[in-house]
Amino acid sequence: MSAGTGQRAAAPGPSTQKPRGIDRVLVLVERAGNALPNPVVLFTVLFGVVAVVSTALALADVSVTVPGTDDTKQITGLLTGAGVRWLVENLVTNFAAFPPIAAVLLMIMAVGVAERAGLLETAMRATLARAPRAFLPYLVALVACQAHMMSDVAAIVLPPLAAVVFKSAGRHPAAGLIGGFACVTAGYAAGFTIGSLDALYTGITQQAVAVLSDTHHADVNILANYFFTAASSLVLGLIGGFLISRVLEPRLPAYSAAADAPDGSESEDIRLTPAERRGLLCTGLVVAVYAAVVLSLWLPNGAPLRGEGGALVPSPLLTGIVPVLFGAFLLAGVTYGFTVKTLSGSEGVVAAMTDSVKNMSGYVVMMFVAAQVIAVFNWSNLGVLLAVKAAALLKSVGLTGFGALVAFILLVSCLNLVILSGSALWSLIGPVFVPAFMLLGMSPALSQAAFRIGDSATAVITPMNPYVFLLLALLQRYEPEARLGTLISRLAIFVVPFLVAWLGILAVFYGFDLPLGPGAGISLK
Repeated sequence: MSAGTGQRAAAPGPSTQKPRGIDRVLVLVERAGNALPNPVVLFTVLFGVVAVVSTALALADVSVTVPGTDDTKQITGLLTGAGVRWLVENLVTNFAAFPPIAAVLLMIMAVGVAERAGLLETAMRATLARAPRAFLPYLVALVACQAHMMSDVAAIVLPPLAAVVFKSAGRHPAAGLIGGFACVTAGYAAGFTIGSLDALYTGITQQAVAVLSDTHHADVNILANYFFTAASSLVLGLIGGFLISRVLEPRLPAYSAAADAPDGSESEDIRLTPAERRGLLCTGLVVAVYAAVVLSLWLPNGAPLRGEGGALVPSPLLTGIVPVLFGAFLLAGVTYGFTVKTLSGSEGVVAAMTDSVKNMSGYVVMMFVAAQVIAVFNWSNLGVLLAVKAAALLKSVGLTGFGALVAFILLVSCLNLVILSGSALWSLIGPVFVPAFMLLGMSPALSQAAFRIGDSATAVITPMNPYVFLLLALLQRYEPEARLGTLISRLAIFVVPFLVAWLGILAVFYGFDLPLGPGAGISLK
């Protein structure tokens, strides 16, 4: 990360020209984003709105009937005696039982150990170090599309590493820097790796499913989108590599290595040391043994992790995949850290887990308020009312199939420009659209897959993404005159191709009724 400490070029004097083109769009997006309150405040305001609206509808004796059933639900108001009593009795339970909390923190602890040990960065360097020059953009893009396993740290670690790899291969380092960041961000929710993001999405989806009654047939597990995201990461990796090599890099200004290192210093060596290679080998062996043990508890007839009637899907392994992954990441991080001596005994492991949870304090606070909002949605039946009305609206305009998903994805893509937090955005709209699509016969896994697309594609071009400004500082090492508009214009080339490709992949799954993940189909059973 030495590139992050380079001095930024002095800003030019104020320009007398009026902003135009993309600069005007950037100004509008920045103003809109700045006008939004902190997500905690946003959810607090929403809680107040839900309380008032639910009470007004309850006083008006509003009820809603779920289509296709005789189930009529009366709207109940939070600002009534019954509502206040319910809130006092359930405030703590709403938070403690909120699915994303435990699953995300559990994954963060394990991933934090692997990150502190240096395993994740070493694994990326091992993947990229010896890549042929012609294949390098494709490999960078493919690795970047798996990087959500590392959470937001991927946007910090991978782009400068890709720049060093490009430079060592005689290619333009800015192409690796910008392309790596674009693929990490625009393809963030793809990948054949599983991480805390999957646990976060799944937990919120589970809560959204609960808006409707009798939803035992709509279970969602952490692997519900695995086939879709794995296929997406491969396609997006190929497209990302093509864009880096054939569109981005040829349009970059000429680069001089001497300008980057005027003192004649050597570029950073990304090759693995013998200790790091030994650490990866030991880690691979331990994880392989662990995987073999898990499979032996699932695959054989009569195995304890098989489902009802001996089924492989659904099964306790899938519903309990979070603790299984926790064990895998923890074992991998500890093995690597002890082998290369980046972790100092049990104290180092505990410190790594503790620090990773500390960094999630803001998320925990936000989830406390979000949990109350979703709980009130469910208890008041306001969520059911909105879902039924949303489904009816989609039907009235003729959007009942894949067209409804496209409209939803475009909506999420626009909202993502100003609400960058995926957990905040999904918590806001999931309780409305998941049950609405369920009423149209679509599975919660399909709604979640559609949200993944919109939540990723446009995050790369919004000034609300703080890592965009870090990227600009890193870019100015190679191109001192670069400005925000310059950077955004280069990142923007990834948005439409990624969005169109992802829509095409979803269309294939939808059109051929392919499972999105183990036990997760397109339609409700």
